Amino acid sequence: MNVSIILRGMAMGIAEAIPGVSGGTIAFITGIYERLLQSIGSILGTTVAGTFRREGFRPAWRAADGAFLLQLAGGMVVGLGFAVVVIAWLLENYPTVVWAFFFGLIISSAIYVGRQIHRWSPTVVTLLIVGAVVAYLLTTINPLAGSTSPIIVFFSGMIAISALILPGVSGSFILVLLGMYTVVFGAVRGLATGEDGAILTVLCFGAGCLIGLAAFAKLLTWTFKTYPDPTFAILTGFMIGSLNKLWPWRNAITTRVDSKGELVPVLEANVLPGNYTGIDNVPDPPYVLAVILSVIAGLAIVFLLEASASSKEATDPYAGEP
Repeated sequence: MNVSIILRGMAMGIAEAIPGVSGGTIAFITGIYERLLQSIGSILGTTVAGTFRREGFRPAWRAADGAFLLQLAGGMVVGLGFAVVVIAWLLENYPTVVWAFFFGLIISSAIYVGRQIHRWSPTVVTLLIVGAVVAYLLTTINPLAGSTSPIIVFFSGMIAISALILPGVSGSFILVLLGMYTVVFGAVRGLATGEDGAILTVLCFGAGCLIGLAAFAKLLTWTFKTYPDPTFAILTGFMIGSLNKLWPWRNAITTRVDSKGELVPVLEANVLPGNYTGIDNVPDPPYVLAVILSVIAGLAIVFLLEASASSKEATDPYAGEP
């Protein structure tokens, strides 16, 4: 059992539970991103299926890097459970401090990814700027109206899962922008009550996720191998642009009711601590000192993770696997 892989999965699970934070970012800064893409691509492609037909289960399991995926998935489940209980409570009671931690996390992540660029050229700089602008615009556009049309649900799944594994872009936030957050999560809830159309919606969304994941994982694997510097530049830009969504002090401009019936913000305006009112337009404590310390903690953790991942990968990237 590789405890390090399980811990990285936990960190990814926690990140995916926070709108605006991507589990792909955590995978990248902990040194498992390309390995994850290759494993997903082999499973959803022809590699594993062909190996299974020719040689059986054990070789196919190794071809899929199954031990790695199993431990990572287990860690993500634990991380999601932790986030639902602890992070949700912290976001409800101390939102500025939580967002500040992720703000620092993404800043240092962008620095880390940017350092992977070996040759800066006009094209690389342009792609970085384009990535930052696209990510920034995604955090500011008005959400679309949702739809239960199977085709729209299917393509929403493809887009959301692509964002989920893309550093700097949150899959849950993309669902909000598409107007599909309540549709999808409402359908998942509806499975327990036998709601009409819930099964079809969930199946269409799941099919879109599978196809989108297979295609996007292969595309990213190819771009990393063929155009590493431009790829790193775009990812760095995505992270920089997503900082707009993670600014600690934000006042709600528009709100919506989530799948739990609670009021949550959709569009927000970044403000200074003295003007902070949060979602209910009632002045809230800005916790300036705690926010500063939280940003520093986020910055520090990334560099500690980087140092730890570098030391492990320098010896044996597959060390500790069963």
